[in-house]
Amino acid sequence: MNAVKNLFVLYTGGTIGMLQTSEGLAPASGFEARMREQLDDQGLALTWHFQELLPLIDSANMRQANWLAMRDAVVEAVERGHDGVLLLHGTDTLAYSAAALSFLLLGLPVPVVLTGAMLPAGGEGSDAWPNLLGAIRALQKGVAPGVHLFFNGELLHGARASKLRSEAFDAFVALPRRRDGERAATLPAGLDYRTSRQPVNLVVLPLFPGLQAAHVEALLASGVAGLVLECYGSGTGPSDDKALLDALRGAHERGVVLVATSQCPAGHVQAGVYAAGSQLLATGLVPAGGMTREAALGKLFALLGAGLRREEVEQWFAVDLCGELAD
Repeated sequence: MNAVKNLFVLYTGGTIGMLQTSEGLAPASGFEARMREQLDDQGLALTWHFQELLPLIDSANMRQANWLAMRDAVVEAVERGHDGVLLLHGTDTLAYSAAALSFLLLGLPVPVVLTGAMLPAGGEGSDAWPNLLGAIRALQKGVAPGVHLFFNGELLHGARASKLRSEAFDAFVALPRRRDGERAATLPAGLDYRTSRQPVNLVVLPLFPGLQAAHVEALLASGVAGLVLECYGSGTGPSDDKALLDALRGAHERGVVLVATSQCPAGHVQAGVYAAGSQLLATGLVPAGGMTREAALGKLFALLGAGLRREEVEQWFAVDLCGELAD
């Protein structure tokens, strides 16, 4: 873990740099000057380059196109010689972006740390500068290559973090989900950070009492290429609803990638524990083990976006690529 000497700062918007407008807080340019003043006041000696990723957005408006633009900007910066990346981001979808970038930047030889704030920089009692300066100090000390999320003094694995609280400063956690997956012996060819991706039609659907086959069929009829099905407990779901099971099985036969996560905050999908789970998984669902919703969605996006066939996606989804499945 080498100390970062030449930092690239990518500002995407979010609460950390928002200013008050007549319609409320909104993303604003000009954060570089505010950040430079703060670093000077702290006496932080650091070579850094700042870039705004336009248009700046509230992260509630995050889309796959934004993930791809972030990936492109990071790769270009590393190829120019930057040895670390600080990505400033809104908190609503911060965990989603950290997870997606974890898989879009597989094998990147430098660390990428995402951070943001619950309150805008400059506001009374804001966590903006503590988060930003804490992330920089961590990078200066040395952070392992890969994607990380820094918040409230904690450095979290990018593909394990979730937003647990909507207002508190300790909003992000890495919940204790079981991680016993098989590690990939080597990084799959064509899936590292140099691989460009395309947008993918994906959907996340939680199971709930009363879910009908017609609901699932309507979603799948929209051209979905991948479905993250959030199951109960260890991967259970309706086992006596033939129409629902047939809808999932038919989608799998048409080439849709189906993966199963647990709705439980500290859940783990495991095949063969309950008969109800076995019948559900038999439709073609690939167990996501202890992956979070954010990790499962980001991983599916990266695999399908690389143009892999369904069988290849299922193969690589089931193994650990960056620490999402194994410790």
